[in-house]
Amino acid sequence: MDSNNMPEATTVVVEAEKKDDRLTRRFIAGILIGFLASVLVVAIAVFSLLYVFKTGMASILGISAQSKILNEETLGKIQALEDVIDTYYYKTDIDVQDEADGMYKGLMDSLGDPYSVYYTEEELDEMMNSTKGIYYGIGAYVSFDNSINMARISGVMPGSPAEAAELCVDDIIYEINKESTQGLSLEEVVSLIKGEAGTTVHLTLIRTGVANDVEVDVERAQIEVPTVSTEVFDDNIGYLKITEFDEVTYSQFVEGMADLRAQNIEGLIIDLRSNPGGNLSTVCDIARQLLPEGVIVYTEDRDGNREDYTCDGQNKIDIPVVVLVNQYSASASEILAGAIKDYNLGKLVGKTTYGKGIVQRIFDLRDGTAVKLTVSNYFTPNGINIHGVGIEPDVEVEYDAEAYAEDKTDTQLNKAKEVMKDLLDK
Repeated sequence: MDSNNMPEATTVVVEAEKKDDRLTRRFIAGILIGFLASVLVVAIAVFSLLYVFKTGMASILGISAQSKILNEETLGKIQALEDVIDTYYYKTDIDVQDEADGMYKGLMDSLGDPYSVYYTEEELDEMMNSTKGIYYGIGAYVSFDNSINMARISGVMPGSPAEAAELCVDDIIYEINKESTQGLSLEEVVSLIKGEAGTTVHLTLIRTGVANDVEVDVERAQIEVPTVSTEVFDDNIGYLKITEFDEVTYSQFVEGMADLRAQNIEGLIIDLRSNPGGNLSTVCDIARQLLPEGVIVYTEDRDGNREDYTCDGQNKIDIPVVVLVNQYSASASEILAGAIKDYNLGKLVGKTTYGKGIVQRIFDLRDGTAVKLTVSNYFTPNGINIHGVGIEPDVEVEYDAEAYAEDKTDTQLNKAKEVMKDLLDK
C-alpha cells in the first residue's frame, strides 16, 4: 500500500466515524425528544383531566374552580382514598354515587352548621313535598335537643300513626331500627323515620317517668299535614294552632281566622308550641294579618346587607292576643312570636323558645340536587337577634307531660286561658 495514501485513508475513516457519532447522537436525541414529548403529552392529559374534574366538581358544588379546596393535592388524596377502598375494603359492591354524595355531604358537614345541608335528588323531592304539606312518615314532629345532642318528639299530629302508637312529646329518639341515633343530625334522624307508606319503622324511645326504654313499631303512611286547627273555648276565647309554616299554611290560617271571627271571638290564643318553623314568606304573610304598620323582621348577611320584611298595618288585630310557645318553637314561629312581643300586641305564655335566629336559602345545583345554606341572621323589629338565646315568655309555665298522659290536662294551655281572661277583664 502506498504510504502517501495513508493519511487520506485515515481521514476517510475518521470522517466516517464522526458521521456515525453524529447519527448516533441524533438517534439518541430523537429518542429522548420523543420520550420527553410523550411525557409532556401524558402530563398535559393528566393535568387536563384534573382540571376537568376539578372544574366539574366546582360546577356541581357551585363554587369557583380556583377554590382552595379543590386543588391537585386534595384531588390526589381523594384518588388515594378511592384506591385504598377499591383495594382493601372488605365489600366490593360499593355504590360510586353514594361515595360522591358522601363527599358533598361531608363538605357541608365541615361547616359545623346543622342547618346547612346537601340534598340528593331523592332527599330534595321529599323536602319539597314536605313544604307543600305532604310527606310519607309517621306524623310526628321531631326537634333536635342541643343539650343532649339527640332528637326528641316535639309534637304528634292528630289521627296520625304516631298518635296511634302513643308517641309522647319529649320522647327521646334513642334508636331507629335498633341503630343508635347518637351523632346523627336532625336531617338524618328524620330521613330514617320517613319511608314508603305501609312500611314500618321501629323506634326505641327514652320517656320521662318510665324506667325502661319504650320499644314501638310505627307504620308509615302518607301524611297530609293540617298545619292550622281552630277551636272556641268558654268566654268566647278563640284558639288557633299553627304546627308549621308550609306553603298551604297561609290559606289555612285565613280560613281558620274567618271561622273564628264568624263565631264572634273576643280574644285569640295562637299556639306555636313545637312549631319548628318553615317558609319565611308564609310567616310574613300571616304576620300581615295581625301586626301594626312596621317591620315584621329583618335579615343581615355576612356583609351587613339588610333586607326588611314589612307590614302595612291594614289588618292589625283588634282583640287581645296570647301566644303559646315552648322550647321547640323555632325559626319562623319565633319570628311571629318575637314581632307580637316587640309590638306589645299580646302576651307570650310557656317556655323560652328554641333560639334559631338564622335564615337558610336553597341553592339549585342544576342536576336534581341542591344545598340548603345558612345565608343571614334575622332580627326582631326591636333589633334583637335571638339565635342561641330564644325568646322569653311573659308568663313562664312548665308543660306537665304526665298530667296530659293521664287525663289530657294541658297546663300551659290552661295558663294561657287564665292570662286571656285577665286581658279580657281589663
